Amino acid sequence: KKGDIAIDSEEIPRKDTTLEALGRLPAIFKEGGTITAGSSSALCDAGSAVVVAHEEWAQKNGYTPIARILGYADAAIDASLFGISPTVAMPKALDMAGLSLEEMDLIEINEAFAAQVIACHRIMPFNMDKLNIHGGAIALGHPIGATGSRILTTLLYALKHADKELGIASACIGGGQGVAMVVQRLR
Repeated sequence: KKGDIAIDSEEIPRKDTTLEALGRLPAIFKEGGTITAGSSSALCDAGSAVVVAHEEWAQKNGYTPIARILGYADAAIDASLFGISPTVAMPKALDMAGLSLEEMDLIEINEAFAAQVIACHRIMPFNMDKLNIHGGAIALGHPIGATGSRILTTLLYALKHADKELGIASACIGGGQGVAMVVQRLR
């Protein structure tokens, strides 16, 4: 694009979307499938930075830590099943933290597709009232390359606004990889 670009409103969700238009969208992956552009997250732009440091160093240098990492994990599964990879990564991160999914106050799973999060829930049941309480990627967008820090910071601010302490963030990655991180909000 040439010239100045002014961003003066949210691009997601699209204001011209209707139920009728969503119902006419073709399936993306297979004929007769349920995943369409309307039930998928929109690619979007984002910039993000997250600083990970030792708590003592941060305090010594005048920074106030907002969270502690309690556990983290990655996992790899068959690439055709990449959407359910959070169900492999999350238990590993929870195990490292010595915590259970039931102990999490909030859960943030990047919803590349609506059906993908539903599949994760069927495999690894959790309280849906704890999931993506400020909206997932379908509502907020999927900034490839910044998604991990987007879901982590969304989780941390959700914990703060809800006055909660423990949360887990997870995402699937094309190719079959999944990642997860358990955090404790510092007050």
